Amino acid sequence: MARSTVTPDGGLRMGTPQGRWVLLATVLGSSLAMLDATVVNVALQRIGTDLDAGFSGLQWTVNAYTLTLASLILLGGSLGDRLGRRRVFLVGTVWFAAASLLCGLAPDVETLVVARALQGVGGALLTPGSLAIISASFSGPDRAAAVGAWSGLGGVAGAVGPFLGGWLVGIDWRLVFLLNLPLAAVIVVVTLRHVPESRDPQAAHHLDLAGTALVVAGLGALTYGLTAAGEGGASPAVWAWIAAGLVGLAAFAAVQRRSPAPLVPPALFASRQFTAANAVTLLVYAPLGVVFVLLVLHLQVVAGFAPLAAGTALLPVTALMLLFSARAGALAQRIGPRPLLTAGPLVAAGGVLLMARIGEDASWVVDVLPAAVAFGAGLTLLVAPLTATVLDSAPDRFAGVASGVNNAVARAAGLLAVAVVPVVAGIGGTDYTDPAVFGAGFRTAMLVCAGLLVAGALVAALLVRRPLGRAEPAPRRLPIEECAHCGVSGPQVHPREPVSGAGEARR
Repeated sequence: MARSTVTPDGGLRMGTPQGRWVLLATVLGSSLAMLDATVVNVALQRIGTDLDAGFSGLQWTVNAYTLTLASLILLGGSLGDRLGRRRVFLVGTVWFAAASLLCGLAPDVETLVVARALQGVGGALLTPGSLAIISASFSGPDRAAAVGAWSGLGGVAGAVGPFLGGWLVGIDWRLVFLLNLPLAAVIVVVTLRHVPESRDPQAAHHLDLAGTALVVAGLGALTYGLTAAGEGGASPAVWAWIAAGLVGLAAFAAVQRRSPAPLVPPALFASRQFTAANAVTLLVYAPLGVVFVLLVLHLQVVAGFAPLAAGTALLPVTALMLLFSARAGALAQRIGPRPLLTAGPLVAAGGVLLMARIGEDASWVVDVLPAAVAFGAGLTLLVAPLTATVLDSAPDRFAGVASGVNNAVARAAGLLAVAVVPVVAGIGGTDYTDPAVFGAGFRTAMLVCAGLLVAGALVAALLVRRPLGRAEPAPRRLPIEECAHCGVSGPQVHPREPVSGAGEARR
């Protein structure tokens, strides 16, 4: 059993037995959280029918997980730096598995939503550790090779996920969650036996618990208010929840200015380029969250696709990003990020407008495939240059936390958009069971999403000015991301500034 503690410049080698075991544990760990986020969208229609849930119940099935994950992921990185990355990774895996069991046994949608929130807590502990363990265990060329293998194998998991999810949903949607248990058991056994422990000796001695509590409360209240508006309209109680959420987020910003170890160092936003890149992230990842939830529902409810066909409809997006994201990142180094950050959202907006045309008699080849290809091409142009811009605009000592902040912004954008865009589109109650009503709302939602993507392109064109200053990746440790291989649930990882977690920001 691995009991040694390694320094951030670990000595494991690729191709050795222990190196393979460490890579297996970390790939399975990142895949555990990523696959669950992917396949749950495929299962939403069956969940709603089986549990007699309204559309707000389906929204919360998605948002409860995203809320706790987005709010706690930076704290999870800090805990790993301070208490041990292997230990926190194991706790997150076991927690995630226990919450998955509760999801699979949920007798009603309320229990499912609580279990999904608990899953997000596990994901926030598990996700930062996956890449941080690789960074701490390998060094030099072996680290770069391990990161490449981690990203590539994760991409395979991203491609397999929709097939697996669609097949499991066709049998019983509960299997989507119960499958996590044997996978988590393998991760725990491999990690206990073969993964060395590591810590950051310079990690902060204090955790920003006040900031964490405020961001959870602020995002939670705001999301609840926006979701409730879709069910009962803009009542005084709804406005009170929205106001409470805004106050909580404002208080979070104030606490960050005074905290000795802030989750989000205010110095990061002294860079106009960093602020602009995160504004682009907010505007483009908001519609992505909506598209990946509503399109799969629309294909099943309106177009009559089976869960397997609906789940694999956007497989071209994953394929394009796997094949060409690295080239897009290299192109951004040569010509600067602004052209790609402008063109990417515009091309993706064209794909979203094509999605709005998908109707009752839709054909996958004629209607879905062109939309998926255009959408995927836009994301391919966008994701890697956006992540590179975020990291390039942050000081070296803040590279890891800058990546984590950008990831949290992306998740929060999707969280709030999934709450508010259906309200704007008039989708609520049991509308998802009526093809005519849901189809009309879906078209409106896609127009809103296209508008947000265009707004993101305009912000990039106007505010992203400086070219990328570092032509070659020169890692120290690794940024934290979950979906390095697909970039749809958070910004793609860019292995130029390896930082294990938020602790790096406090050196």
